[in-house]
Amino acid sequence: MRILAVDDERLALESLMASIKKVAPGEEVVGFRYAEDALEHAARETFDVAFLDIKMMGHTGVAVAEQLKIINPRINIIFATGYGSYRDAAFDMHASGYLVKPITPEKMKKELDNLRYPVSAAPRKRIRVRAFGNFEVMCDGKPVAFKYSKSKELLAYLVDRKGAMCSVGECMTVLFEDDDGHETYFKSLRRDLLDVFDALGCGDVIARERGKLGVIIDAVECDYYNYLRGHREGVNDYAGEYMSQYSWAELTYANLEAKKGGS
Repeated sequence: MRILAVDDERLALESLMASIKKVAPGEEVVGFRYAEDALEHAARETFDVAFLDIKMMGHTGVAVAEQLKIINPRINIIFATGYGSYRDAAFDMHASGYLVKPITPEKMKKELDNLRYPVSAAPRKRIRVRAFGNFEVMCDGKPVAFKYSKSKELLAYLVDRKGAMCSVGECMTVLFEDDDGHETYFKSLRRDLLDVFDALGCGDVIARERGKLGVIIDAVECDYYNYLRGHREGVNDYAGEYMSQYSWAELTYANLEAKKGGS
């Protein structure tokens, strides 16, 4: 479950996030003090629940909730506020819950246990890949570190190939631009890539066959894949850049631009 928290008072936001993490340990909680930042993030990332203060600088929580529901009609809105006078507005927009401060863990847990829209039981994907802009890979929200920069580029190429099994020769041609004599180095890159994901407990991300590697596309969350599937967040994420640090990615970039121009 992914949870968004918005309150323009820093201490109030910190308290709200701490309470959420206490009653929902292990769930991902992201907090913002400014409504604009929260809405921009929600346009890129899918959230199951949003806890909103009612009165914020320049905005009302109700107005922010309306924008969130445009982005994701099935997001569960829970107002967390010191005001009780907005209950009717919350009811009219079919909010999931309404909590009046001070908020006890018991009341918060009750709201999370009785959401208007059930949260999918599908496990959250631990590996998140960003292909739009510079290529980056995260595990549980933290950057994945490789021993060699070329290991990361190898992963980027496998992501670009969308699950196709890629031979050693194909990968070497791309990584070293037809420059021979890198067989030993490539073996080190392959070993580094596999060891890193195995150490993270995410070995299922990489498909392995004799002399071939591929990415299991259903094991990663990727903006490029979401774009190809037509998901709103993927379409919104694309801003005219694709794996910008790699020259071999220019062909896919050209295809993305052609698709964008034809849509």
